[in-house]
Amino acid sequence: METLKIIIPTDFSVQAEFAYLMVQRLEEKTAIDIHFLHVLNVPDTVTLDSAGNIQTCGEIDVNFVTKQKDIAERKLANLKVLYGDHINTHLVLGKTTDAILKFTESNHFDLIVMGTKGASGLKEKLSGSETQIIARKSNTPLLSLMCDRSDLQIRNILLVHNFSQPAKENLVLMQKLIKAFDPKMHLLQITSGSVDAEKAKVEAQMIQFAELNGISNYQCHLINDKDVENGVVHFNQMINMDIVCIGTHGKGGLFHQSATEKLINHLFKPIISFHLNN
Repeated sequence: METLKIIIPTDFSVQAEFAYLMVQRLEEKTAIDIHFLHVLNVPDTVTLDSAGNIQTCGEIDVNFVTKQKDIAERKLANLKVLYGDHINTHLVLGKTTDAILKFTESNHFDLIVMGTKGASGLKEKLSGSETQIIARKSNTPLLSLMCDRSDLQIRNILLVHNFSQPAKENLVLMQKLIKAFDPKMHLLQITSGSVDAEKAKVEAQMIQFAELNGISNYQCHLINDKDVENGVVHFNQMINMDIVCIGTHGKGGLFHQSATEKLINHLFKPIISFHLNN
């Protein structure tokens, strides 16, 4: 059985607990190597030496940072008490999202799992959530969820994509999920044009995509909606999906916010975001 190497960034909130409960569902069907990561959010001037002591230059109080580190280490140790010795825990210093991305990349994880509080309005426009930033920048697929999904049965996975240029994408994680859970894949394209006029062409492209990516148990869907976010929400109201997968080109920010990032903050479904090759 293939092992899935998973990292759960934690701030010790209930959202991080939701992330672990979700991972436990995956663990029922596939071997998992679980790592919890806590980032002590400090400026670049604060570092850890090889003995684990805080080093700082500037106006940061070493004693204050040391106390914060001790508290975090106790909380990480408590996770092992709660969840068992099979989990791994890590503490790093730095800016939260940068440190998560760096740690994930250098340790070759298959998947990041994050609970998100969601965001809306001005807060979302100005800063976005940490989960959104991770989705935008990470080369590792991200599974995000907003609530407790410990009851989740993975039978139907929705893959939202523009299939107009079928290509072999980086779907390693999805292939592992297919192997473990044997779900039906639902390929969805959202159009602002006529469904009847485009249906035959889009379905042919979906079939080509499925062949290129080794997907055999699937169904094709084309719906009309004003944008991707609304299309995904409306499709889920018609046919209830267990997990939503959506590719991102890594764009985002105030003037171009990707549908992936919007959905992470607004859809009460587990969402897997991955970077597209093209």
